[in-house]
Amino acid sequence: MTSIKMEIKGDNNSYSGLKFQISELLLLGREKAGRAINTILVQTYWQIGRHIVEFEQNGKDKAEYGSELLDRLSRDLSLEFGKGFSRSNLFQIRQFYLKFPKIQTLSGQLSWSHYVEIIKSDHELEIGFYTKQCEKENWSVRELKRQMKSMLFHRIAISKDKQTILSLSEKGAEIQLASDIIKDPFVFEFLGIPNPTNYSENELETKLILNLQDFLLELGKGFAFIGRQYRISLGGRHFFVDLVFYHRILKCFVLIDLKRGEIDHQDVGQMNLYLNYFRKEENTEGDNSPIGIVLGAYKDQILVEYATENISNQLFVSKYQLFLPDKKQLADELEKLLDFENP
Repeated sequence: MTSIKMEIKGDNNSYSGLKFQISELLLLGREKAGRAINTILVQTYWQIGRHIVEFEQNGKDKAEYGSELLDRLSRDLSLEFGKGFSRSNLFQIRQFYLKFPKIQTLSGQLSWSHYVEIIKSDHELEIGFYTKQCEKENWSVRELKRQMKSMLFHRIAISKDKQTILSLSEKGAEIQLASDIIKDPFVFEFLGIPNPTNYSENELETKLILNLQDFLLELGKGFAFIGRQYRISLGGRHFFVDLVFYHRILKCFVLIDLKRGEIDHQDVGQMNLYLNYFRKEENTEGDNSPIGIVLGAYKDQILVEYATENISNQLFVSKYQLFLPDKKQLADELEKLLDFENP
């Protein structure tokens, strides 16, 4: 058995120091054991799924068992090994192998519970994307469920070209440009606003701060919250940026202005003012140019194009919605993109 070595700071001669050392060793050991057990469990389920599928395809008794194979296996395995082999579990194990036919594509970071959620998707590209994102952003199962329900893959993919969509499946979402952090729409269903037609911008802002963990999950990797109603003073006048973040990957400030209704060209002009101020007054050595996002419930695409034309700052206009997106509509849009071929 490999020994676990680690340095523990503190008084080695006191009882509290001894207890601290032992506690840290136990926690580290349990964490390593948990990861090892999970890896073995996932690989074992994959092997079980492989045997089931290969038997269905080539087994001599296939005609005898037919569709009752999982029922019979469930009864026999449950009698011998106890819980964990219900028909539904065996069906998931079988699906797991079918959707991850190469064992090399399995991740040691993902638990069986992660895979149970991911294999609910029937889209190969979507399966690859969520697998990679779970690895890169260390999503919990709860976070994975939320991102899949909000159709994150589709919301990112429909603004990309075909080659980039294929890359999303292989590498996950990569943040290299300001546009990589933009979604259209952003989804704030976690706010639980009961009446979408009756809320104020201040209420929306307050609820986003109260649900900051979910908000940061929706924004994506790299966002660090700086403050709300960030004051800018110019010529004796005061302006207030609704929300200010710092993006540690892009190394820049991200300013967000919230609008309850439709975005107006004046909102774009005001954000441009904020960006100019931050670039000249708030940026320090090593900071890149700030990014501005105007978020509204509606936007006129033509107005946005004219309002943002010739603006040198990184300024984006996007929508938010207080409910989960229409899955069929987003799926249809994605299929059109993937089926499209340039003449």
